[in-house]
Amino acid sequence: MALRKLGKDPESPNGGSPTVYLDDTTDNYLVQGLKVLDKERLTQMEIPEHETVVEIPRRMAQFFLEVKSGESADI
Repeated sequence: MALRKLGKDPESPNGGSPTVYLDDTTDNYLVQGLKVLDKERLTQMEIPEHETVVEIPRRMAQFFLEVKSGESADI
């Protein structure tokens, strides 16, 4: 696995997270961010037991290649 750092939140204190990575082997994004613990927000989503939700600022969308190139991602 070869992770490539695409970008770190420039407004993060002390250079911490959030950070967006691309796994060159699987062609998947990995997102490091704040774990969402707010039960009200989590109940609005269907999250399987083996998954979690992290939160990143909207300004970090610039680090996703689809957004940069103007392509829309399949949802």
